[in-house]
Amino acid sequence: MDKNEKISKDTYVVDLAHVVKVVWQHIWTVVVVSLATAVVGCMLAAFAIRPSYSASIMLYVNNTSFNVGDLGFSISSSELTAAQSLAKTYTVLLKNRTTLERLIDETKVEYSWEELYDMIESGPVNETEVMQVTVTCDDPYEAARIANGIAVVLPQRVTEVIEGASMEVVDSAIVDTEKVAPSITLYTVVGFAVGLLLSVVTLTIMALMDNTIHDEEYVIRTFGYPILAQVPNLNDSSSKRYGYSSAYASGYARAAKRHNTTQE
Repeated sequence: MDKNEKISKDTYVVDLAHVVKVVWQHIWTVVVVSLATAVVGCMLAAFAIRPSYSASIMLYVNNTSFNVGDLGFSISSSELTAAQSLAKTYTVLLKNRTTLERLIDETKVEYSWEELYDMIESGPVNETEVMQVTVTCDDPYEAARIANGIAVVLPQRVTEVIEGASMEVVDSAIVDTEKVAPSITLYTVVGFAVGLLLSVVTLTIMALMDNTIHDEEYVIRTFGYPILAQVPNLNDSSSKRYGYSSAYASGYARAAKRHNTTQE
């Protein structure tokens, strides 16, 4: 066997034109499936998923100071380390078990410290010494209560652990009844994209697995055999080459009937 023949037999050729043609022929199926999944995503975001709310506080990290004899020195924390590193330090202090257990005692919430850990996010504001703490849960009033509890507990913990350091509340939390999640728009867009992808992938797989001979081009392209003859579609009245009209069919039937009558 020739090497080129072996390669041609072992190689599977993907006809992109045929795939695109199949997808285009079923474009309404793609549209309907995409719209259906978009509606499902919208309904999930609006009714099935419990909404989440956030509340935030801002805290200012005071300068670290120390005394040598009768002389007092004050060193700005920004001169000691970057604000990002400070935020990481205070985040560790905030999200450790001891601080969170004190927070539970302060706010009287019915959460474990592990659950509070997942609800709290913190970081510096524009790389400054101002630290923002955000609490997210399914109750806007409870989120504000926990955030304001952090404003009481965290400065105490910072003072206990870091000598000479202190924190001041810049902005306390207020109740915000506008949900932060889930986003109906996002879920709708994602649902539409999922439906579009699934329908196109399904049609593509069907097109690739379809080994039916549709026309002479398929035989030439797939097997490389010449077409010697073609059976016409006599039922296709739109074809000028091979079809026949209903008038021709009825005339042929009348002629055959007369012929049979004459023979009788």
